[in-house]
Amino acid sequence: MSNMIVLPLIIPVITAILLVFLREHVVLQRIISLVTLVFVAIVSIVLLHEVQMQGVLRIDFSGWLPPFGILFVADSFALLLVLVANIVSAICVLYAIFTIGVPYEKMYFYPFVLLMVAGVNGSFLTGDIFNLFVCFEVMLLASYALIGLGGGKIQLREALKYVLINVVASWIFLVALAFLYGTIGTLNMAHISVRVMEAGADPLITTVALIFLVVFSLKAGLLLFFWLPGSYSAPPTAVAALFAALLTKVGIYALVRTFTLLFPNNTDVTHTVLAVMAAITIIAGCLGALAGRDVRTIASYNVIIGVGFIVAGLAIGTESALQGVTYYLMHDMVAKAMLFLAVGTMIYVTGETVIDKMSGLIRNYPLFGWLFFIVMCSLAGIPPLSGFLGKILIGQGAIEGGNFVLLGLGFLSSLVVLYSLLRIFLSSFFGETIISLEDEKPLPKRIVLPLVLLAACTIGLGAGAELMAPYVTDAAETLYDPSIYIDAVLDGETWQGEVSE
Repeated sequence: MSNMIVLPLIIPVITAILLVFLREHVVLQRIISLVTLVFVAIVSIVLLHEVQMQGVLRIDFSGWLPPFGILFVADSFALLLVLVANIVSAICVLYAIFTIGVPYEKMYFYPFVLLMVAGVNGSFLTGDIFNLFVCFEVMLLASYALIGLGGGKIQLREALKYVLINVVASWIFLVALAFLYGTIGTLNMAHISVRVMEAGADPLITTVALIFLVVFSLKAGLLLFFWLPGSYSAPPTAVAALFAALLTKVGIYALVRTFTLLFPNNTDVTHTVLAVMAAITIIAGCLGALAGRDVRTIASYNVIIGVGFIVAGLAIGTESALQGVTYYLMHDMVAKAMLFLAVGTMIYVTGETVIDKMSGLIRNYPLFGWLFFIVMCSLAGIPPLSGFLGKILIGQGAIEGGNFVLLGLGFLSSLVVLYSLLRIFLSSFFGETIISLEDEKPLPKRIVLPLVLLAACTIGLGAGAELMAPYVTDAAETLYDPSIYIDAVLDGETWQGEVSE
């Protein structure tokens, strides 16, 4: 069963290579891409069940036992993210099938999407920090191609900025890896944790941890988010939705792993820095969302608010807060994809991007209007939708840990998210319609279908929270108590003996 852990990486990569040779067979590419993503989601469900039965799973490549070989590790936290990421990717691909057009599809759109998803899955599952760098690069290389797909002037400008920022971040990542290996002597994540616990609150190790914080903050859009609004506004709608759902979440995942597993010592420094960065990110995101007039800009700043809120949960660090982080990460993947698809659909039917130039859309497209209402309520954390429970658990963790400033900012951010999206809803969907019956552009059911599926996901995650609770609880326990992860990767007695010596 542990051999299945590698499938979420291998299957999309093999399929992407196959699709390169099917460039002219667009319909076949569509079918194969959807089947691949659904298959990976099914594999994730099977592995989740196995983790509940057997505990954390791992696969050692080439028979090299840890800490010497490369390995993949599947715990509930990683598998929940793999599952949701592939479901959301499948829905975004379905939207792309109906909207992106054959010329884009023949530019190797589906191979690049699958390679990006493979990098995302690999980042979630790897147990080796250098392999995390490799999976990051696979994901980013595919995203470079997707952001510039079509070659528009704005796209190329934003693609250049996006590539430069991520090249710099990748270089810093390599420098951090070199310092880490020179200091600790290992790249296995579990073994790094053991060696760091041996060293105690070493200033050099704390410095290395802060370098990783800078790297992953750039990737996640935490504080250093100046590249994000433009980059997420330039590509086609389906690509922007994929970016909003997946890319920042991989950076957040890396932050969570880094500061729960790799560097559990000296939290007074690392978690304080995380808290400050999260607070500034929430405030800046709120200001951007309030000031924005372009629907894509408002949606992008809502991504930034979400990043700050999740990292605030990580900075709080209690088990309740980590449960909230897990729930909210899953919710944010679904809700941000739905928001960007909704915004892109608004632009499609009106030809406008500024909210003041849209009105009365709900009269022409009533179902679409109420789908936007659902995603607005979900992102604001209104029950019983998916955003509610994550916010409540992070808030509970803040009260337990006495982090009342972060609690207040989190509550404020919910109000700002609600206000910024309600402004779009009231201005663009109500009032006198700008579209006459003669000029009304048809909105086929097949375009609305992906939004309906994502709405079902956000309702299901909220209403079905009890079904998800065992997996989320298990994920939070593994994050809160790193020894569970370490025991699964290394021999328990051996590493405990190392620390005691």
